[in-house]
Amino acid sequence: MSKIAASILAANTMHMSEAARRIADAGCEYVHFDVMDGVFVPNLSFGPALLKDLKAEVSLFADVHLMLMDPLRFVDVFAQSGADAITVHVEADHFAESIARIRALGLKTGASLKPATPAEELRCWLDQLDQILVMTVEPGFGGQTLNDSMFVKIRAIRAMGFTGEIEVDGGVNLQNAPLLAQAGADTLVMGTSFFRAQNPAELVARVHRI
Repeated sequence: MSKIAASILAANTMHMSEAARRIADAGCEYVHFDVMDGVFVPNLSFGPALLKDLKAEVSLFADVHLMLMDPLRFVDVFAQSGADAITVHVEADHFAESIARIRALGLKTGASLKPATPAEELRCWLDQLDQILVMTVEPGFGGQTLNDSMFVKIRAIRAMGFTGEIEVDGGVNLQNAPLLAQAGADTLVMGTSFFRAQNPAELVARVHRI
């Protein structure tokens, strides 16, 4: 069974509490919470206050993806605001320290790779990670088309012996979801696909059947 993490980045920012309830009611395993600083990626998104408010409104597992130049500065504040999992980029500053801090806080610990970064970059970290997030598009903006070469990267991560959760983000839809699962992905991040679905619960049910 594939899991689904609905990316709230694709929601209408004027109706975030409604979006959070939609994610929960549809049966998603996670709410994917993208944090961007306008430096590491060319966009700005959300801060910890929104996460705290969402967690107070709806009971959801918060899968926080820090797309920040220096994620270490923000690990604690997002943990305090309700993050259940925090993922940081191997390309970012203070990666090792960030991973160590997330683990010390007892949160699900993740590392992410941009499309151009080879899987090999995470080989020596595998035993410290609960999940690996494979970006199948250049991070920063939603609605992009999945880069097919990332199937090879997913298989490479499994071939290195990683037995944790592989999450995939970027251009994921019902057409490519089975191929991602076959390559070794466990969790599919869906933003545009989820929020444009006429029947979100049916979408989630179909993902669960993959």
